[in-house]
Amino acid sequence: MMAVAGALREGALQGKTIVVTGGGTGLGRAMSTYFLRLGAQVVIASRKLEVLAIAAKEMATESGGQVLPVACDIRDHDQVEELLKASLDRFGRVDALLNNAAGNFISPTERLSANAFSTIIDIVLKGTANCTLTFGKYWIAHGHPASILNIVTTYAFTGSAYVVPSAAAKGGVLALTRSLAVEWGKYGIRSNAIAPGPFPTKGAWERLLPGDLAEQFDFKKRVPLKRVGDHQELANLAAFLLSDFAGYINGEVVTIDGGEWLQGAGQFSGLEAVPDGLWDELEKMTRKAKS
Repeated sequence: MMAVAGALREGALQGKTIVVTGGGTGLGRAMSTYFLRLGAQVVIASRKLEVLAIAAKEMATESGGQVLPVACDIRDHDQVEELLKASLDRFGRVDALLNNAAGNFISPTERLSANAFSTIIDIVLKGTANCTLTFGKYWIAHGHPASILNIVTTYAFTGSAYVVPSAAAKGGVLALTRSLAVEWGKYGIRSNAIAPGPFPTKGAWERLLPGDLAEQFDFKKRVPLKRVGDHQELANLAAFLLSDFAGYINGEVVTIDGGEWLQGAGQFSGLEAVPDGLWDELEKMTRKAKS
């Protein structure tokens, strides 16, 4: 596949300040970097300031834009209030919120503790609600039109085995997206979502599933286009939805998955074929990766 180019014209986001949760790594970083290239000022937030600081420096050098890293655990409402304050102190305004931070456990549901289940709900659903309410209340109080963009998944509307806490939480975020599109439209606040299919970082799936399983569950085989997504393709869509070009798009969830969910709904349901004994090994690998 040839390299994917940026889709929007130069300066398409000029003058906008965009806050991106989970903006220092992975897809969040890819989207944030493209926003910078289009002229936006970007605030990236996550729990680890040292990771954010390095990312912010690299992103600013790469794009020539202004990036503010802010440590924030979005599960904590007070920290989200501080995120808003820091954004306003630095840039004087916030025009858009990209709720991208997430967490997930790939596991048979009966193996999950109550704490593990709650952790995902707290990050994905409660964290998104905390950010949305904090920024939304500010925008409404100050009469400031704005845009909210939530990153969900296709299994937010199809469901999927083996990622049940994430599916439940993302389904809640999708309902929040559509509900606020109606309720807050009168304030000039647009609310939309993107449901990405497979956009893996290099080697991610191979690290998760050892040996032949990585080949057996290769996501490319599930996608009619026979490839995974390029990060720039997602960044192009996110930038468009946050731009003035999408000013009449409100309450939509846009799927970008190469047709994957149409071919077989439930992104992780194929893991039914994983032998019971292997789940112990996968759990150890996951714990090691998170430590």
